[in-house]
Amino acid sequence: MSKPYAKHHIVKACEEYGFFKVINHGIPMELMSALESEAVKFFSLPQFEKDKVVPASPFGYGNKKIGPNGDVGWIEYLLLSTKLDSASSSQLFDSLRGNPDFFRSLVKSYIASVKNLAAEVLRLLADGLMMQERNVFSRLLEDEESDSIFRLNHYPPCPPNHHNTVGFGEHTDPQVISVLRSNNITGLQIADKNGSWIPVPPDQNSFFINVGDSLQVMSNGRFKSVKHRVIQNSMKSRVSMIYFGGPPSSERIAPLPSLLAEGEQSLYKEFTWSEYKNSAYKSRLADNRLCKFEKKQLSRKVSMEYSGKVIE
Repeated sequence: MSKPYAKHHIVKACEEYGFFKVINHGIPMELMSALESEAVKFFSLPQFEKDKVVPASPFGYGNKKIGPNGDVGWIEYLLLSTKLDSASSSQLFDSLRGNPDFFRSLVKSYIASVKNLAAEVLRLLADGLMMQERNVFSRLLEDEESDSIFRLNHYPPCPPNHHNTVGFGEHTDPQVISVLRSNNITGLQIADKNGSWIPVPPDQNSFFINVGDSLQVMSNGRFKSVKHRVIQNSMKSRVSMIYFGGPPSSERIAPLPSLLAEGEQSLYKEFTWSEYKNSAYKSRLADNRLCKFEKKQLSRKVSMEYSGKVIE
């Protein structure tokens, strides 16, 4: 992040992989470690204690069940709105045992830090694209009505004789951008252009950035929303913390005219974030969520039969 060529590397990574690692990000390791420690304390509680926490619907504590459509994984998690003063967030924190105010303060500080990091990544992306408006992407996250969420995931040790256990099934993220940090346990994999799965070496000092579906649409497919999954092979617990930067519910998402080449057609219909989110959360994890919003492209030669003549 501190190098002048970072903006060009970010553009290239978004185009080729939809995924990259960020170092020299300026977020204190002490903050990351403190929140991880609190998360481990919670996930180490007896199951009956964790079951007293508000169940995920969508915000709250979840165990194995991922979403409402039948997806499951070797995972438990806390899912929160980044609006920590909301009724749902207050109810969740109030249901935690121990010192919920301390936990809330750590989450608040962490979210503020990774939100700033995500916004700066998006500003650098705009710089690399030589956009006139440097905040064309970042404003979506920095808007007071930004619909962003935060997950704390815990993947328990792999069950005996159950290698390659699916922790979180393959999917893309529907938002604009995701910022992930995990402990030093393997498990994250991304799919390359050929559909092969590539293990991502863990690095607890760095952050991993995912391009989301919304950014893919805004770039008219130039940037790829990366398909990823978590496979649990370890006899140690994997803990990850993910900020999903989303636009306001009423924000209209469509390819940016300034990113369309002369004569290039828009690949996607315009939609609001609320419309896309509602559609995405009715789908299964592995579904291609964007296909419902793709335009049917006309071929360059359109044949029409009119008055006995074929017109090309």
